[in-house]
Amino acid sequence: MKNIAIASSIAAVTILSACTTAPVKQSVPAAPVMQTVGVPANLKAPAGEVLAFQMAATGVQIYDCRANKDAAKKFEWVFRAPEAELYASHDSSNVKLGKHYAGPSWEANDGSKVVAEVVAKADSPDTSAIPWLLLKAKSTTGSGTFSKVTSIQRVVTVGGKAPLSGCSDFQLGAETRTPYKATYYFFTAN
Repeated sequence: MKNIAIASSIAAVTILSACTTAPVKQSVPAAPVMQTVGVPANLKAPAGEVLAFQMAATGVQIYDCRANKDAAKKFEWVFRAPEAELYASHDSSNVKLGKHYAGPSWEANDGSKVVAEVVAKADSPDTSAIPWLLLKAKSTTGSGTFSKVTSIQRVVTVGGKAPLSGCSDFQLGAETRTPYKATYYFFTAN
């Protein structure tokens, strides 16, 4: 009887120990982070704003084949929208925190959303990647993750550019999806 009680106690301690040391995946951004990437002066967040959190995006940039505005007989890939999943980092084991799509919009799993507009851009240090951006929030909805966001920086971009080969009249209206990754820094009023 005593051996059964000891075995039960050991099993309970083992289970509790495993519960307290198991990694915890967060479903919302953790405490504020330090910005680890230097950005050009034109991409700095406005005075009075502080970095609240960051998210990693993995997805595609969507382009359509359209006639050139200045030359009707020329065709080009024109950016339409992003389509990406948002995570705490680019570690594939992270829980999805939300999504990024046309608007441009960022929507958290808690239902909060921010829609922004580009106010500045700079070439990525990686010449094969889409530009880095500073965006200003136009509107927010909900009372969660994105409800107080005032500015957003898109940095550390990988890929996402339109195909180097142009499109032709045979491809008019066609869509192409170029894989990309980026880090988004979200700022709030101080």
